[in-house]
Amino acid sequence: MLADYHVHSAFSDDSFYDVADVCRDAVKLNLAEICFTDHVDYGVKPDIAGPDTRVVDGKAVVNVDYPRYFEALAAAREKFADDLAVKSGLEFGVQSHTIPQFNALFERWGSEMDFAILSIHQVGDLEFWTGDFQRGRTQQEYNDAYYAEMLAVVEQFKHYSVLGHLDLIKRYDPAGVYPFEKNRDVIAEILTRVIADGKGIEVNTSSFRYGLADLQPCTEILRLYRDLGGRIVTIGSDSHKPEHLGAYISLVRRRLAVLGFESWCAFDKGEPRFHAIEC
Repeated sequence: MLADYHVHSAFSDDSFYDVADVCRDAVKLNLAEICFTDHVDYGVKPDIAGPDTRVVDGKAVVNVDYPRYFEALAAAREKFADDLAVKSGLEFGVQSHTIPQFNALFERWGSEMDFAILSIHQVGDLEFWTGDFQRGRTQQEYNDAYYAEMLAVVEQFKHYSVLGHLDLIKRYDPAGVYPFEKNRDVIAEILTRVIADGKGIEVNTSSFRYGLADLQPCTEILRLYRDLGGRIVTIGSDSHKPEHLGAYISLVRRRLAVLGFESWCAFDKGEPRFHAIEC
């Protein structure tokens, strides 16, 4: 069984990939299950476009249109039921100061969801991909600040299923890959909290298309998670375009098996389903 648990559609401000087209392509790729996880990033994006809303590539930079989104996923689930399991999720770009907004969002829409990715996309409303967060800081300072924010968030926010692309900061590190050992202790604290809360982590296969030298999170983090007793692992392509969908899923499973993991997870209404890794 092949499943992709990090899929974006045109409901994300950074994608034009129609939900139905995603599903049709997933069937062609022999995926048995996909989970849509479109973006919500309070602090840097509003829920509804207004006169001052930024527009990039012809799209308003806003969060998911929740009523239309869940309605579209329900329609796709019914339309493709014979060939594809379509799951409903969101990717929460949480910051410590936006936790109340995400708690309110989950209270309103959590019943519609199978799955939620917790990602740290910004700190203090400063983006990584633009370099705004890193600017004016040393490599140690911005790496330390990134993981400190992640720890603060997982200690306070509980409405998620897995922690997404845990070492995302290395994707946008102008100084190169920061040594794992320098942040090992805080990463261990983060993973200990994740495990204690019954949550998991994601392996994000976009590391291959971004040209990273290792998996995301890196093999050292995956080993640490395993050694701490972590078992809940999802695999997602972080797809925004047809050429991203389902990429490297089987390869990552093989890498996980080598690292000693025996299973990967899918989700139903927030509950993990374990599937044996078969190489």
